[in-house]
Amino acid sequence: MLIDLHAHAPHPNYYNQHPHWGPFFEKHADGDVKLRVGDWILTLGSPERKAAVRAGTLKIEDYLARWADPKTRLAGMDAAGQNAQVVSVPSHCYMYWAEAEFGVPFAQKVNDTLADYCSAAPDRLMAWAHAPLNAPVEAAKEIRRACTTLGAKGLVAGGANFGGLEFDSPEMDPVWEALCDVDLPMFVHGYNQSVTWGKQANTDRYETTAIVGMNYDETRCFWYLVNGGVFDRFPNLKVYITHGGGFVPYQLGRLAQCNPNLDTHHNKKPVLEYLNNFWFDVELHELPMRQALIDIVGADRILYGSNFGGSDAVRHDLTDGLKISDADLQKIRWQNACKLLHIDPAKVGAPTPKLAAVAA
Repeated sequence: MLIDLHAHAPHPNYYNQHPHWGPFFEKHADGDVKLRVGDWILTLGSPERKAAVRAGTLKIEDYLARWADPKTRLAGMDAAGQNAQVVSVPSHCYMYWAEAEFGVPFAQKVNDTLADYCSAAPDRLMAWAHAPLNAPVEAAKEIRRACTTLGAKGLVAGGANFGGLEFDSPEMDPVWEALCDVDLPMFVHGYNQSVTWGKQANTDRYETTAIVGMNYDETRCFWYLVNGGVFDRFPNLKVYITHGGGFVPYQLGRLAQCNPNLDTHHNKKPVLEYLNNFWFDVELHELPMRQALIDIVGADRILYGSNFGGSDAVRHDLTDGLKISDADLQKIRWQNACKLLHIDPAKVGAPTPKLAAVAA
C-alpha cells in the first residue's frame, strides 16, 4: 500500500475569488498563461505546458478543467501505484496576506470544494483543511468544521508569516487547541513569501522565496514552535514538515546546541526531546539524502510525500533503493500515515491493477 500525503489539488472553483488577490491564470505578452496572486506572478511551471499553450494546442480553460475532474488525478495515482492521497490547496492560495474579511470565506470555499472533490473517491482521496491563520480564532473554528464535518485529515499551513503572526505568537494558541482537540496533525508546507511584497513582488526573479525560502520557512516552523514553548503548552500537538523537513534533520545538532544559549528560548526540555511531536516526509530528490533522513530521525517519524502535481514533483517511487527492513518500509509507505491521520487501512482503495502493474 502507498499513501501520498503531499499532493496539491488546484481547482477552478476557488480561483478568481477576489478582484485583486484572485488567484488568476492570465495570458501574458510572451504567449504563456501565468498564475498571478495580487501583484505577484509565478514564473515556475512546466516547459511542456508553456510550449503547448503558446502553440495553441492546449487551451487554459481545458487545462483548468482537468483539475476539477477527480478521474484525472486517479489515473495519475494509478500510474504511480498509489492507493490514496491526502490533497491540499496549493501554497499560493493560503491568502494569509489578504484581509480576514476575504480570507475566512475563502478558506470555507476551499474546504467545501476539496470535500466535494474527494467525495468522488472517498476510499482514495482525502484532504487537508485550509484555515485563515492570520485570523487565529476564525481559523480554529474552520479547522473544527473541516475536520469534524467535512472529514479533513488535519491542517495544511505555511511555515512562517501569517499576516505578521508567527508560530510562537500567543494569538495562535486557539489553532493549537483546535488541532489537539480533533487529534490531527498540521502539514507544514512553505509558501512564496514574495507574494506579500506588494509592488516589489516580482523582484524575486529566481523564485528564491519558493525554491530556497520554503525550506527556510519550514525550518522556522520547527525553531519557533520549539523555542516558543508551544509544545510545553500543547504537548499533544503533531506537526508534519514536508520537503524532507526543510533543513531540520540535517542541522539537528546545531539547533540542539544553540538553543540553550539563547536568552529568549522558552522550551522546558532539550530540543531533541521534541522530535516526538514531528514527522517528516521523503520528498527529497537524492536517494542518499532520503536514506540519511531515515537514519537520523528513524522510520517511525517518516511519511510518504511526493509533491504530486507540483513543479518539482518526484515522479518515481521515493522508497525505491532504501536500505531498510520491510517493517520500516511499510511504516513509511502507509502505516505511519494511517496511525497519524486515523485512516482505516481496510477502507483504503487500490490502484487500477493494469496501470499499477505498468507503474511497478
